[in-house]
This record gives sequence, structure tokens and C-alpha cells, in this order.
Amino acid sequence: MVKLQQDRAVRTRETIIKGAAEVFDEYGFNGASISRIMKRAGVSQGAMYFHFKSKEDLARAVMNAQPDTVVPRLDSQGLQRIVDMTFVWAWQIQRDVLLRAGVRLTNEQEGTSVRDASPYQEWAQILEMTLRQAQQEGEVGESVDVRQLAELLVSACTGMQMYANAVSGRQDLPERVVAMWRILLPGVASEGIAESISLDVRRFL
Repeated sequence: MVKLQQDRAVRTRETIIKGAAEVFDEYGFNGASISRIMKRAGVSQGAMYFHFKSKEDLARAVMNAQPDTVVPRLDSQGLQRIVDMTFVWAWQIQRDVLLRAGVRLTNEQEGTSVRDASPYQEWAQILEMTLRQAQQEGEVGESVDVRQLAELLVSACTGMQMYANAVSGRQDLPERVVAMWRILLPGVASEGIAESISLDVRRFL
């Protein structure tokens, strides 16, 4: 009985987050309201406030769910895994409302009551950890500062998706990510490794 209640609570929370993501994606943080999110999710006020005390709490939950929409989809390792993370992210942001809403909320924090750098920091930590492993395995040059590279990738992808959204509705984002790696790989990969890295984004269609 207890497990059944716990499972129901988890499903309700996931339903609320999905509904919130849809509303945040359409209206942004300032244009979204708790009542609109409740209606979209199909939950009662009691259920909403049992899981989330405010719109700010909901926004943070959506923002912090971003890595969960990308990382579990990968089975590659080393430097290829880093490249693949950015490829999956570029495809998923066009198709996954949770990722897209999280990106919008993270980018639009200025002028809202939400101040949370943790989504950027979490991405940087995930990338740094994987880059460090790739460096230990000899795939990333010894002179490369993996922390700085991880932060550079987060910064580059953040700006890239904003630019792509403005000029193409992000339709050309995967191609822009490929172009980024064609520039970066020769400078960060160990000798002979860059040529072995697949830049075929069609693998994730």
C-alpha cells in the first residue's frame, strides 16, 4: 500500500513537471501561472502544493531536469561521449519540451525571481568529469585544462542555441554543433584521436 502511494506520488510529480515545462516553454517564467500549470497538468491545487510550494520551485525542477533528458541516452565513452552529449542535446532541444523549457528558463533568469546557476554548473561538472576520464585514457591532450574546456563548451552551446533559435528556430543547431567540433577537436584531442571521432549527427535521429 505504501509503495503504491509512493509510486502514485512520483507519477503525479512527473505529470506536474511535464505540464509546467509545456507552459514555461510557451509563455516563459513571467507569463506562466500556477493555475495555468495546474490546468495543463490536470491536477488539483492540493496535489500541486504538496509537491511544489511556488512557481519558483517548479521552475528550478524543470531547469535541473535538463541532464536527465540527454545523458541516459548515451552508451559511448571518452571524447566521443562528450561529442555525443552535445549532439543529443542539439536534437533533443527541438523535440523534448522538458529540455527546451529548462533551457529557456535558465537563459531568461534576468528579470525573474529565479536565480539559479546550478543547471550551468551541473552541465560543466558532467562534461569535466567525462573529459578528465578521456584525458586519463589518452584521448585528450595532457596540456588541456579540462575544467576550462568544460566551461567553454557550456558557454558555447548556450550562445549557439540562442543564436540558432533566432535565425532558424534551432533547426540548424545540430549542424552548428558539428562545426564547433570541427574547430575544437584538432586543438583538444590527442594525436590521431580527432580522426576517429564520429561527427555524424544522424546517428541520433
